[in-house]
Amino acid sequence: MNSTVAHGACLCGGVSFTAALPSRWVAHCHCTRCQRAHGAAFVTWVGMDEARVQVADPAHLLHWYESPEGGGRGSCSSCGSPMFFRAPAWPGELHIARALFTDPVDREPQAHAYYDTHVGWVTLADDLPRKPAPP
Repeated sequence: MNSTVAHGACLCGGVSFTAALPSRWVAHCHCTRCQRAHGAAFVTWVGMDEARVQVADPAHLLHWYESPEGGGRGSCSSCGSPMFFRAPAWPGELHIARALFTDPVDREPQAHAYYDTHVGWVTLADDLPRKPAPP
């Protein structure tokens, strides 16, 4: 890895970010909330120290949805791209959707999280650990 930062943006480019590496982790999340929020079988997240991420939002497009279950999801109000996740369970962390990075990050996915709620219509062909939801 030659770079110490990784950049990214939403689909329309209205909200962009710069993340100072290293990341904390990269994982695929199979929880039902991520499935519904992204309309996908799972979401690959990059866990970052929130203080190491700079978000550029000159048109004030970033919208935060605060879930009644706890946690917030940040998305672009112009193009609808789901971008960020943060929750009291992971203080000081900002989770960034891996697909939004336009630069490489410093690690590949390390695990499947919340695998006990995975969808049955996707078959995985990797050897990554499959972890259930925390008790």
